Order: sequence, then structure tokens, then C-alpha cells
Amino acid sequence: MTSIWILIAVLVIVIIVAVSIYNGLVRTNVRADEAWSDITVQLKRRSDLIPNLVQTVKGYATHEKTVFEDVTEARANIMSAKGPEATAKAENAFQSTMKSLFAVAENYPQLRASENFQELQAQLVDTEDKIQASRRFYNGMARDFNTKRKVFPTNIFAGMLGFIKDREYFDVDESEEKSIQQPTKVDFNTK
Repeated sequence: MTSIWILIAVLVIVIIVAVSIYNGLVRTNVRADEAWSDITVQLKRRSDLIPNLVQTVKGYATHEKTVFEDVTEARANIMSAKGPEATAKAENAFQSTMKSLFAVAENYPQLRASENFQELQAQLVDTEDKIQASRRFYNGMARDFNTKRKVFPTNIFAGMLGFIKDREYFDVDESEEKSIQQPTKVDFNTK
């Protein structure tokens, strides 16, 4: 009779541990989904600013057609990217095209002095800061989920509970790291 009570107690403990592990994994996974959603909101906000920025620059630099087409294409690629890896690749291409757009703007002092351009630039900088903060939060949640999934005893139950795949980080491609270590300086202040 005592062995039955011990067996029941062990079974109850295993069930409580499994439920606790499952709830912890779900909670962390949902927070990572929320963090990813924050990134997509900020990417959408930035993508909504780009057409206005392109139109403002286009008014001054009508002969720079390929730059505008590249920016528009890069914007579309970000909006259609699915998942952290594809979005990170699209983000890298987008950053490159934005450098080209701002390089064009450098050639037009009257554009740099434009109040509309300065406001768009300020909004873009604010949005980039929010994207960076969202990216850090998402990567932190992905790290927490991946760690939780791999530590003992969670690793025993994670596969059985359907948590078999790590969350992808939203990272910059290693091939792009050199360009990030030495970012392009863009100064819109007229001298």
C-alpha cells in the first residue's frame, strides 16, 4: 500500500514538473513572439516613412532614378520577408540602399536645409532606435527560450511537449559585420 502512495506521489510530482516546464516554455515562446511583433511594427513604421523620404529627395535629385528604385525594392523585400533570418538579410540590403539615398542627399544642400527632409530624418532616426531596441529585446527572448529549452530537466520534456526547435536570432550576416564595424557617417547639418 505504501508503494502505491509513493508511486502516486512521484507521478503527481512528475506531472507538476511537466506542467511547470510546459508553462514556462509557452510563456517564454509567447514573449519572443511578442518581441518579434514589436520588430515588425517598427519595420512597418519605417517602411511607411520611406516613400515620403524618397519623394522629398526625388524632388531635388531627379536624375538619381536607380537609387530610388533600389530603395523601393529594398523596402518591399523587408515587408515581404518572413522570419528573423530572411528579415535580417532584407534589413542588411535595406541599410545599404539607405546609405546610397543619404549619399545622394549629401549632394543637395537645399535638400539638407528642407524642413520636411529634416523632420523625416528625425522620424527615421527615432524609428531606427526603436528597431534596435526591439531587436535586442527579441534576441534576449530568443536566448531565454533557447536556454530554457536546453537546460536540465527541461530538455527532457521539451521535445515531448513539442518544443524541438530553437528560436532564430535576428542577427546581421557575418559577411556584413565589417561594414557595420565601420558605419558610414552621414551628416545632414549644413555648414
